[in-house]
Amino acid sequence: MVTVGIKVLKDNLSAYVRKAEAGETVLVTDRGKVVAELVPPRAPAKPSTTEEILGQLEREGLLIRAKNRRPWKKPPQRIGGVPFEQLMREHDADREDR
Repeated sequence: MVTVGIKVLKDNLSAYVRKAEAGETVLVTDRGKVVAELVPPRAPAKPSTTEEILGQLEREGLLIRAKNRRPWKKPPQRIGGVPFEQLMREHDADREDR
């Protein structure tokens, strides 16, 4: 852990940023009192829900959400049909007179 005053930090900012990037914590002081910390970046947490994944993609600029968030309509109910073989038998019966 390194302690540095604001004035020295301002003069050598890139050097202290490199230290933080390398994993070291840099304490920034103003008149002897710690006012900030430069710390290494945290590993991003993996999103687990769909909403978290969409939120992360939106923050990264890879996704723009629709403004109108209407719920999806349910698909129409299927009407009971007939098996293919029965359909073909009825088709053939209709065409017997031709």
